[in-house]
Amino acid sequence: MNPMETTVLTKTGYDELVAELKEIKEVKLPKAIDRVSVARSFGDLSENSEYHAAREDLSFLEGRVSELEDLLARAKVVKQTKGKKTNVSVGSTVTVHIGRAKHTYQIVGEWEANPKEKKISESSPLGKALMGKEIGEEIEVEAPAGKIKYKIAEIA
Repeated sequence: MNPMETTVLTKTGYDELVAELKEIKEVKLPKAIDRVSVARSFGDLSENSEYHAAREDLSFLEGRVSELEDLLARAKVVKQTKGKKTNVSVGSTVTVHIGRAKHTYQIVGEWEANPKEKKISESSPLGKALMGKEIGEEIEVEAPAGKIKYKIAEIA
């Protein structure tokens, strides 16, 4: 990903990342710094595994802060339209039929994607195929098991 490229996020996704950044800065970083300080007081740093583990944790948190700050600086929050939607866009909740089965997905930005929660990225194969489509349209998506046909039943 291009470092200057904008990152598409829903308002919910943006708020979650802001909350994570706040928690890291206000809670987790101070605890990690204290942990390093306490471990340093144990003596010989070359054989102090607690010190090295604390430094690794601190380094990870500092890296996550940088990553989140960069991401949020490049974020483009998509506006949610009120009322009935006519076509699929980021932020849409889409109900599709695959044969007789019915599945509902939320279309989100890449950073928010979580298949377990049925949140799929706009840039995933299914997300790409759904973008811009309307109720009643059918799409085909290539999957490891072969082509799967989806019919859009509802867009919210």
